[in-house]
Amino acid sequence: MKSHELTIQGMNCAHCIMHVKQALESVDGLQVEEVQIGKARVRYDDDKITNVLSEKVEEAGYKVVVIA
Repeated sequence: MKSHELTIQGMNCAHCIMHVKQALESVDGLQVEEVQIGKARVRYDDDKITNVLSEKVEEAGYKVVVIA
């Protein structure tokens, strides 16, 4: 599994962290390592998951700016 960091816009409180974490945890094949204001660190193998990550974060009301 590779570790990736997502830079996320629009987060500013613990409630935001909870929403993003729940959205990411709903993705099969993804392990959430950490979620903080403005970023999240996740682990996964499949490149197809990259598109799903952005969709889930956007469904929660935020925007992924960078996946590194």
